[in-house]
Amino acid sequence: MKELVVISGKGGTGKTSLTASFAALAGDAVIADCDVDASDLHLVLSPRALGVVEFRSGHEATIRSADCIACGICRDVCRYDAVRPVFRNGRKSHYAVDAIACEGCGVCVRFCPEHAIDFPERVCGEYRTGETRFGPMVYAQLGIGAENSGKLVSTVRKEARRIAEARGAQWILVDGPPGIACPVIASITGSSLALIAVEPTLSGIHDMLRVLELTRHFAVPTFVCVNKWELNPQMTEEIETAAQAAGVSLAGRIRYDRAVTDAQIRGITVVEYGGGAAEDIRAVWSTLAEVQDSRAAPAIMEV
Repeated sequence: MKELVVISGKGGTGKTSLTASFAALAGDAVIADCDVDASDLHLVLSPRALGVVEFRSGHEATIRSADCIACGICRDVCRYDAVRPVFRNGRKSHYAVDAIACEGCGVCVRFCPEHAIDFPERVCGEYRTGETRFGPMVYAQLGIGAENSGKLVSTVRKEARRIAEARGAQWILVDGPPGIACPVIASITGSSLALIAVEPTLSGIHDMLRVLELTRHFAVPTFVCVNKWELNPQMTEEIETAAQAAGVSLAGRIRYDRAVTDAQIRGITVVEYGGGAAEDIRAVWSTLAEVQDSRAAPAIMEV
């Protein structure tokens, strides 16, 4: 079983379109959307929902209004300004915690003289399993203002791996988040292969080099693919030269094609719709599918 993660240094480079098309071409894969802050792969693959699981991480303070004596100690010790007074009939009645501002440090719980503050686990979002026309899919949605997206990414990947092992799937295809932060680290650790989608711009080459530093650090074999390459052929060549100088293989080029937008409007993958970009994506997939990685993938790192 191989795990391919499609990533990039920024959003909007075509990761989701590529991953969806790869799912159509793989034939035997489990799909995971690890861009948990803004998941949208399900809009193209339209999974039939099979299950929803709450994602809990960290804690949040809640004040029991009936037991609060409005002494204000919790407000004084909270360095995040998450505790606010509640007034009734013009008088201070009790204090309440702003769930968005609360960082879950627990200081207010420790110093409350009346022990009127509960400290339950925080519900940060949810992850779902579903069945698409190309195979099983795992995807998630982080709650508004919630944190620990790296941990949610690890949870999504573990569930995808569990399903893949149970089915004997050949591939796990991961639509990764953009950038180089914690969610990206959680997406690539232990993966078999990474594909960096790059646009032919000056910022594109800069973003690519930053992502390459990350994949090199975690020893993940990496390929580079330039999307919409003919919009700036000179920059495309510079990107490919820089990638090869860094010891990275080239997966191919994908031309600019309005068929990509037409496919998105219809809720289907680019390779299902057809066109020049579809031919290029097929060529990129053929290159990646030929890669043989004999290493056993390490366990997914908790971030």
